[in-house]
Amino acid sequence: MASSLQPWVLLLIFPLLCLVLSPAALAAVFNDNFVAVGGTDSNHLVDQGTAVRLVLDKSSGAGFSSKEAYGSGFFHMRIKTPPGYSAGVLTMEPEQGDHNEVDLEFLGNVDGKPVILQTNIFLNGKGDSEQRYELWFDAGADFHDYKILWNPYQLVVFVDDTPIRVLKNLAPSQFPVRPFKIRASIWDGSDWATGNVKYRVDYNRAPFTTVFQDFDVNGCPATGGASCGSPSLSWNAIQSLTPAQWEAYKDAKSKHMTYDYCTNKDRAYAQLPGECNNN
Repeated sequence: MASSLQPWVLLLIFPLLCLVLSPAALAAVFNDNFVAVGGTDSNHLVDQGTAVRLVLDKSSGAGFSSKEAYGSGFFHMRIKTPPGYSAGVLTMEPEQGDHNEVDLEFLGNVDGKPVILQTNIFLNGKGDSEQRYELWFDAGADFHDYKILWNPYQLVVFVDDTPIRVLKNLAPSQFPVRPFKIRASIWDGSDWATGNVKYRVDYNRAPFTTVFQDFDVNGCPATGGASCGSPSLSWNAIQSLTPAQWEAYKDAKSKHMTYDYCTNKDRAYAQLPGECNNN
């Protein structure tokens, strides 16, 4: 009997998401700044100009990448995850090897349970810094804004306008400094995404579709010869959260965070990363 669960993992990989998609007078279309890197048969990556659908079925998933690598920015993308039953579906595919990376991973769930947003930061190929939130809205019912601010002072992940992760640049060894591309994908994450492998993707419910909008990029191209740390770039003026943002951040953590690597006693750290001191 087929399982009623459909594990999906919406793994939004922002290998150091260094781009900000910000509103513009003429919205960029997908091909302006991005290129397909998987599911290029037009059935799994459906390019609608100002929106792209990534589709997972039993035959394939799909993905895309920015054409440029970026050295700083305030990146923004609107996303609607697969609606309804979505256990095991993952959006994002991690890179391999010695690299820096910032992941936004949307972990699908069973009916009646919220989508889990997991963030992870890789430095020199090492991750193990997961934080997880139960999203406080139905991520598959409508679009929401997911943003990353990355400048010489801090890296902040936002859900809509709420900060959910704050990494201050307190030590070069604990802060991403290499240029990154923006990538997104949808794939079968049954081996880990939902319920500790309890629930796998139910392909009887396929296809699973994630929709992305806003393809403008508000970032500093790493190959342009400009200094991506320049104070003339608007996002580099944001050196800290406002008091109201700090309160929103603490409120989100207290109400919606379900896992924090900082409090995992099974992991030994010679010294806790600086972000573990955020209150």
